[in-house]
Amino acid sequence: MKLPIIAYGDPVLRRKATNIIPEEYPHIKQFTEDMFETMYAARGVGLAAPQVGHSMRLFVVDATPFADEEPELENFKKVFINACIEEETGEEWAFNEGCLSIPDIREDVYRKPVVRLSYYDENWKHHEEVFKGLAARVIQHEYDHIEGKLFTDKLSPLRKRLIEKKLNEISRGIVDVDYKMKFPAVKKGR
Repeated sequence: MKLPIIAYGDPVLRRKATNIIPEEYPHIKQFTEDMFETMYAARGVGLAAPQVGHSMRLFVVDATPFADEEPELENFKKVFINACIEEETGEEWAFNEGCLSIPDIREDVYRKPVVRLSYYDENWKHHEEVFKGLAARVIQHEYDHIEGKLFTDKLSPLRKRLIEKKLNEISRGIVDVDYKMKFPAVKKGR
């Protein structure tokens, strides 16, 4: 089932998400399948639970579209539950990022190239892995969502001022997207 993506301005995107307790989420596999379906329909490579209105520490990633640039990303599809970044290393590098909750805005964001992550998969198996390059970048972007942060937070004050009007328009639904969204500043019944 495709879920509506929450637009910039909604408080759920700014809330630090809570850990998931397995017994409280018996349908987690179905939820992650719905998230993947939603992400693919919007042509994304990552999606976090807060982006579909659930303030829980879960995100999905499929970095396969980057396999042309980094062949090891062929079939790189993963579910991350209760993730915790243990370490980020290396010299920060810029990459032009976008976000399904902030359509039509792309900006260069600096992130470290290597991340060590502790997480559970959809079968509640614990992992501690090191990710590099574009996989690390997508994971860091989605991890920011479960921490209540957005890629726009990493921009300079000048860049933020330059896109402020467009961000406000997105929250009011003044944006052309071909996937279902919920806009925080649009009144119900209109």
